[in-house]
Amino acid sequence: MKKIPMLIMMLAAAALLLSGCAYSPFHQMEAMFTSSTPSDTVIQEQGSNQAGNGNTVTISREEYEKYQRFSELVDLYDAAESYFYIEPDYEKMLEYAAKGLMTGLEDPYSFYYNPKEFTEMQEDDEGNYVGIGVLISSNFKTQICTISRVFDGSPAKEAGVLRGDILYKVGEDLYVTPDNVQDAVDIMRGVEGTDVDVTFLRNGEEITMTITRKAISVNQVESTMLEGQIGYIAFYQFAGHCEKEFEQALNNLMDQGAKGLIIDLRDNPGGWVEQARYVADLFLDEGELCYLVYRNGEEVHTDYLTKDGKVDIPLVILINENSASSSEILTGALKDRADATIVGVTSFGKGIIQGVWNIGTKGAGFQMTIAQYYTPNGNAVHEKGITPDIEVPLEENDNGMYDFADATNDPQLKKAVEIMKEKTAQ
Repeated sequence: MKKIPMLIMMLAAAALLLSGCAYSPFHQMEAMFTSSTPSDTVIQEQGSNQAGNGNTVTISREEYEKYQRFSELVDLYDAAESYFYIEPDYEKMLEYAAKGLMTGLEDPYSFYYNPKEFTEMQEDDEGNYVGIGVLISSNFKTQICTISRVFDGSPAKEAGVLRGDILYKVGEDLYVTPDNVQDAVDIMRGVEGTDVDVTFLRNGEEITMTITRKAISVNQVESTMLEGQIGYIAFYQFAGHCEKEFEQALNNLMDQGAKGLIIDLRDNPGGWVEQARYVADLFLDEGELCYLVYRNGEEVHTDYLTKDGKVDIPLVILINENSASSSEILTGALKDRADATIVGVTSFGKGIIQGVWNIGTKGAGFQMTIAQYYTPNGNAVHEKGITPDIEVPLEENDNGMYDFADATNDPQLKKAVEIMKEKTAQ
């Protein structure tokens, strides 16, 4: 399954990353035990070479040379086994070796999950966990982690956490950055009924709160009807069963006689591409959602397609600098193929796609960037973002953290309503 991970979803999510995903296990160990021609083989003897003793295996020279590249790691493992002053934690050593390999890619969206992390990531995607109840947007450009959503009824909401607060410190000494935000999430989670100290920055002031953890259930979509029979759907993340939530919200608004639809993707960090395809398909006939370009230059135009049958309704999409990955895929497809008008500011620019797989036999996993994606019209998104048709920047001191569907005070939503009224008046 391919995923666009969120800026960082803490779920968040996703978007996972990951409901409805099919993991693809590796079988490289099986591939080692294959026959080959004598000139391409290396015999590794682990005991006397007697027929049928089971101590000799044959691998290709290519495989042998590949494993020779790991000889230093084996030497370090052997040295720790022989000389370290206490008994080493061998599993921990191997885990950090795997993490190090992925870190060496120097890609913030490619990393290894130990079994516990892989399980938690899937729980995140389902939207059910024990914690404080916030969604965190991590910006690798600014190195700031911002609270982009505080879930209704959550401990964070009850404690007074606000959208726009900067997550500064968790516990006594973990100062939070995009690089260690998962460590912060791990600390904020725990046993229901226990407390955690969390420090936020608000208007430059440090605010420390003691928050009691409890079970959280996350909804990814909220909707309402605005004046002028304009439907409004706030779409928070591509995770859980968001595509079904979105479809239900759309059906409800259509049943109420919606003349136009505003889809709010501001601060949506992304998630599963397949969920973006599902939502786009509600508004598109047969064609492409996006296409992929791999490192060898190969273009693949068949992975994400939409089919005939659509809701015919005028669209306005709201985006901002934190709208990323699957949000940008959906926006690009609806802009190119459904005449959607884009309002807000240029999106984040995460135009790359990740694969997520399990690995080994103990429940571990990893995600890795495998391709760039382009909009149906061939527009690149990575490190460029999507430029709105109508740009509406916020004032310098405006953090954009308005109440849900506040079309009176939220200048971007207000402009979206104006544009929709023009579209529906035609």
